[in-house]
Amino acid sequence: MDAQGPGGAGDFDPADQWVFDPNTGNYELRLNPAETSADDTTELRRVTRSSSDDGTTGSEPRGRRRAAKREAEKEQAAGPVSRRKPKPKKSKTKKALYWGSGTLAFLLVGGSAAAYFVYQHLNNNISKVDVGENNAAVSDGPMNILLIGTDRRDGKGNEGYGDAGSVGHADTTLLFHVSEDRSNATVLSFPRDMITDIPDCTVKEDGRRKKIPGEDEVRFNTSLGQEGRDPGCTWQTVEKITGLEIDHFMMADFNAVKSMSTAVGGVDICLGKDINDPKSHLNLKKGRHTVKGEQALAFVRTRHAVGFGGDLDRIKLQQQFLSSLMRKMKASGTLTNPGKMWDLAQTATKALTVDTGIGTVSKLASLGKNLSKVDLKNVTFATVPVVDNTDGATVLLDKTKAEPLFSMVRQDVSLTEVKKKEKAAKNEQAGRLKGPKADPADVRVKVLNGSGQFGAAQETVDWMQNTEGMSRTSNGGNAPSELKKTTLEYAPNQADQARRLADSMGLPASAMKEGTKDAEPMAEMTLTLGADFKGAGTPISAPSKAPKDIQRVEADDKDVCAK
Repeated sequence: MDAQGPGGAGDFDPADQWVFDPNTGNYELRLNPAETSADDTTELRRVTRSSSDDGTTGSEPRGRRRAAKREAEKEQAAGPVSRRKPKPKKSKTKKALYWGSGTLAFLLVGGSAAAYFVYQHLNNNISKVDVGENNAAVSDGPMNILLIGTDRRDGKGNEGYGDAGSVGHADTTLLFHVSEDRSNATVLSFPRDMITDIPDCTVKEDGRRKKIPGEDEVRFNTSLGQEGRDPGCTWQTVEKITGLEIDHFMMADFNAVKSMSTAVGGVDICLGKDINDPKSHLNLKKGRHTVKGEQALAFVRTRHAVGFGGDLDRIKLQQQFLSSLMRKMKASGTLTNPGKMWDLAQTATKALTVDTGIGTVSKLASLGKNLSKVDLKNVTFATVPVVDNTDGATVLLDKTKAEPLFSMVRQDVSLTEVKKKEKAAKNEQAGRLKGPKADPADVRVKVLNGSGQFGAAQETVDWMQNTEGMSRTSNGGNAPSELKKTTLEYAPNQADQARRLADSMGLPASAMKEGTKDAEPMAEMTLTLGADFKGAGTPISAPSKAPKDIQRVEADDKDVCAK
């Protein structure tokens, strides 16, 4: 947008657009300085060549210079007479072109200033929190964005809801995971009343980082606000629960729901029954509606009038709302309409609090453009599996269902059927799991611990020997460094042993690292446990399908109705 910015077609100084025209004796505007012809350049050099004191060039004979001087004196006495060619009159068309070029030049410069003003204005809208991470706005691999909806009651537009003195908790928390190839995304909702452990975290106060002690067996929503915790504490809590590494966070309050829904012209929702909830103030008949402002906020806050009246049923409403909002933004032309885009940009930048890694308009735009590659039909909302707690007011993580789900997300396995063009290299790698398998007693492997978990190598060796019958295994101690993913290195003539081990441990094809040279007959393979190791006997490879009975919503499903 900046005419003077580096790179691209606009990489020029506006002053360079004004070029001397020897035919007219004037400086004239040319939007492309390259339009200056070779003849013009030659003439320009000739006209501007340095002259002697008497007004003639030093190469002329002395007599001729004197004659020229006398002639010049006569001309001066008679009045100024131009030695240039008569200035041709411009045609109406040419005049229009000149005026048009001048106007365009003004708009280019003015546009640059306006763009800078807009950029600074939107930048000043954004609130940032330094959570101790400064990741690049966009990465080449999979990305995890933490979305937090806080129930903060202070500030314009937030007053009048619930507890007036609330510091704001993690009332609505979603982890938006986008696959490495941007073909799909999974959005996990975390129940606010889930009992979990909150790790130690740090917050920034007066330019210094302050440690806030963690707590065991408390509500998930206290990971924000309570004890002075900031979004970085919720960030670390989600990482501990899921084993995923978060790249960025975005946080919004009550007012954001009202302003964002209004900016897009309303969000379409569906009710499977009449709802009249005096606590959220939602009062709508069965059927389809378009909600915005206060009504949109009432929809995402209601819970007593749907399902069993709990937070899990409210999560379903929020997932329906967000899915519809995403569809509305893509289908209504919001992103291609300058007026709507301005309103949305104004609203979003005012409503959001983000980490410093995406704390500018350009970084947010870069992230948004990258994530927008995902097709909505391959975006799935799912609620983290939980079971009722004995107190009747809270829930507990259902580890039996949650761990396979987290494993799928960690290993970039989509919850939807995504058609992909498999590359030859991937096919070849997957083929390493196919073929004959050696007897367990013939498997020779040294186990290294790169998982960061104390005793993981010995635990694995014990399991191999006592449960799997792999007696020729050994503990190689700690790996030189910790790894994110488990790997198995082996020689071509050990492939049958590698397949047996991979089958027992549930290793994915990506963990198989085959060498190029055969090994000695008694040589060991090398298994290095990574951060994806969850315990001996627990498959490292993610399941191909999500566990049954998890609550989920497809983002492109327009027929979902709250009941």
